[in-house]
Amino acid sequence: MAISREEQLKILGQMKDSDIDYSDAPSTDAEFWKDAVLHIPPEKVQVSIRLDRDIVAWYKKQTTRGYQTFINAVLRDYMNKHEPMSKK
Repeated sequence: MAISREEQLKILGQMKDSDIDYSDAPSTDAEFWKDAVLHIPPEKVQVSIRLDRDIVAWYKKQTTRGYQTFINAVLRDYMNKHEPMSKK
């Protein structure tokens, strides 16, 4: 019988670094990282917003976790595809 993901994570969380077998993982060096780009995500701002219950339920069903991040991505996509709104 296979163990659940939660049980696997619990076992891994109790392991010491010295118990981990890295023999199948290639080592990296400066050459490997030379083209790496550091991406620091923009700072998040906590807001309170009222959304329809069915909207939130739909977003929660679309992903196993991180529905708020998903909503943020949808809003960003919309923002990037539309001209800035003119001020009245």
